[in-house]
Amino acid sequence: MAYNWQQTDWPNFSYNLHEVEDLLFAFAEETGHVTGLLKSMPEDMQLEAIINMMVAEAIKTSEIEGEYFSREDVVSSIRNNLGINEKHAKIKDKKAQGAGQLMVEVRNTFEAPLTEDVLFNWHQILMSQYTKINVGVWRSHKEPMQVISGAIGKEKIHFEAPPSSNVAYEMQQFIKWFNDTAPGATAAIKKAPVRSAIAHLYFESIHPFEDGNGRIGRAIAEKALSQTIGRPVLLSLSQTIEADKKSYYAALENGQHSNEITGWIKYFVNTLLTAQLQAKELIAFTLKKTKFFDKFKEELNARQLKAIKRMLAEPGVFKGGMTANKYISITKTSKATATRDLQLLVNLGVFEVAGGGRSTHYHLKMN
Repeated sequence: MAYNWQQTDWPNFSYNLHEVEDLLFAFAEETGHVTGLLKSMPEDMQLEAIINMMVAEAIKTSEIEGEYFSREDVVSSIRNNLGINEKHAKIKDKKAQGAGQLMVEVRNTFEAPLTEDVLFNWHQILMSQYTKINVGVWRSHKEPMQVISGAIGKEKIHFEAPPSSNVAYEMQQFIKWFNDTAPGATAAIKKAPVRSAIAHLYFESIHPFEDGNGRIGRAIAEKALSQTIGRPVLLSLSQTIEADKKSYYAALENGQHSNEITGWIKYFVNTLLTAQLQAKELIAFTLKKTKFFDKFKEELNARQLKAIKRMLAEPGVFKGGMTANKYISITKTSKATATRDLQLLVNLGVFEVAGGGRSTHYHLKMN
């Protein structure tokens, strides 16, 4: 079967929105809820929620590609680039620094038109620490750009992009399409998730860079979404994709074999809706966390605060609750001190105890 770019109707994508009308309505409704929740929060809490979302996106968009960054480095990069660190934090992993910087750049410039220079700049920010690839230019190698899986000798080709000699022209057409479909433009696409879905598929089908196409393509999806909504979107598309990468790659592969893309749009809109619901949960978590610290911070010592802040760094990450060994590791204290600190937290009503003996663990009471 020919790939989408090899077909006579490329890139005239066709689709039927009848199957996704309810999803589009739900996305618009949830986006409104998230915006309202965010505006009701104090400025410092708003900023925390925004940073947490950018951190999740930076980390997960890299994990999709098999790279794992330190959360601390990504947080520092984002805070540095937002200009809110009192002292410019040092970052050990320069790749993490680039991932964080790109998140801030995409968010801060969402209204600007897309240009070749913008994409080259994004690629340089993201990939400047990677060796043996040409950064900030379109790919130029003569070998086919293929998406492959499987062991050597048993490879499966999922997709082959246009040859490098076609990339400059294809990207010129893509950039024109992107700007022509922006709000107020000649061919504006008013449904933000639909424009975002097409933008991502279109870009990934050209695969214009030697490396980093997935990460840049997800940044393009975010830019399209934010532009069409009219404000920076608060969600992490990559966090949702990473949770079920097989479905993402399967939907993308199917979408790249035809320019009738109703199935792809249905997948992508549903993914965006899930991401927006997760963002709403993150805001609720941020509110609960703030109320929790307001209630207990004057009664906790520095060790206890450090341990609890680690537990509350982000929802769902600190698995299995706190244990004495975890507490000792985080606070660098003795077993006797850890035991006293933990018992005090139970007495204060901060922790509830589960298990017993060596299997004793503690969960935060945040109701």
